[in-house]
Amino acid sequence: MGGGGFSSEPENLLLDRYILKQAGKASPRVCFVPTASGDSADYIARFYQAFQTLDCEPSHLSVYDGPTGDWRDYVLSKDVIYVGGGNTRNLLTLWRDWTLDRIMREAWEQGIVMTGTSAGSICWFEDGLTDSIPGTLAPLQCLGLLKGSNCPHYDSESQRRSSYQQFVGSGQISPGIACDDGVALHFVNDNLHRVVSSRLSARAYRLTVEGNVTSEHELLPDYLGKGV
Repeated sequence: MGGGGFSSEPENLLLDRYILKQAGKASPRVCFVPTASGDSADYIARFYQAFQTLDCEPSHLSVYDGPTGDWRDYVLSKDVIYVGGGNTRNLLTLWRDWTLDRIMREAWEQGIVMTGTSAGSICWFEDGLTDSIPGTLAPLQCLGLLKGSNCPHYDSESQRRSSYQQFVGSGQISPGIACDDGVALHFVNDNLHRVVSSRLSARAYRLTVEGNVTSEHELLPDYLGKGV
């Protein structure tokens, strides 16, 4: 998700409902991972406030406190892993230090639904555009579960679009997909299956490079408010 979900649209849970549906279970076990926010207590509380209204079993994993049990068994027991936004560099550093990155890859390989917003979107790709250093947008190498790059908040942060185009054009970031707030990319394995949105005006964009020219191709999402 380029932005959206319960964290920024608490009155519009269309994306969150769509995510839970992908688990294919009546009451899926969903685990919120707020590492990028420093395990913010407020963020965790807002997750529970939203997901306790949905047909699921919510839980969360706090990384900053360190392991309190077997993280691998805990993560692999879930149906959905939902990664929150925040500082992507901090998220990746901590996950790699605690080998949680390997556990996340194993969860993905086992077919657990992996999702997230902003930092929780960028992290799954080969690389992305991050504001992990305040006031600066920069390339960041990520987990590489999905091919190419990702850029969130394409419509809501003024420098995102031009910076992403510049870095893709210069080869500092691989070609990929940018998302407006409220847009989600649905991958099956590592293939883009569908683009959906919680806002009628929201779009996604695929960026490609030919020679020295960066091209932007609009991807029209399916609006979830119509029940599709």
